[in-house]
Amino acid sequence: MTDLIFIILSLSAILSALYMVWVREPIISALSFIVTLLSLAGLFALLSASFIFLVQIIVYAGAIITLLLLIIMFLNIDDESLPKEPKKLLYMVLSAILVAPLDMALIKAVGTLPKKDMSIISNFGSVKSLGLTLFNGWLLPFELVSILLIVSLIGAIVFAKRKI
Repeated sequence: MTDLIFIILSLSAILSALYMVWVREPIISALSFIVTLLSLAGLFALLSASFIFLVQIIVYAGAIITLLLLIIMFLNIDDESLPKEPKKLLYMVLSAILVAPLDMALIKAVGTLPKKDMSIISNFGSVKSLGLTLFNGWLLPFELVSILLIVSLIGAIVFAKRKI
């Protein structure tokens, strides 16, 4: 049953990502991107990574896509302002042909890997394991990024205040 769900979610992610690139309407493209992100969240759920699953839905499918849709609706992009792409299908097919040998080599390499016991990742994606990894091995980079974000927020406020 898990394999069937994995196949359905994988196909959904791949097809919606391809449709996102293929379609010309920005709103439909953004909605297709939501389907891709939700499919990836489902794949995280299959890995029992509950925290990453929830973050994927809340942060990406919720906040970022909402912001993207608001920007698209605010800009009111119409079909006439989009660039003409007469050879889009040709470029996509040529790209797929060029990448196919690398894909086949990667699939062959992964297929030859020895099978291992997966009980080693029983805590994968939990809040506890993520927190321990962040604060044990990545404390300094984590704090540097937080300082960088605070400084950029202060800079944005200072620049916005000058314009008012």
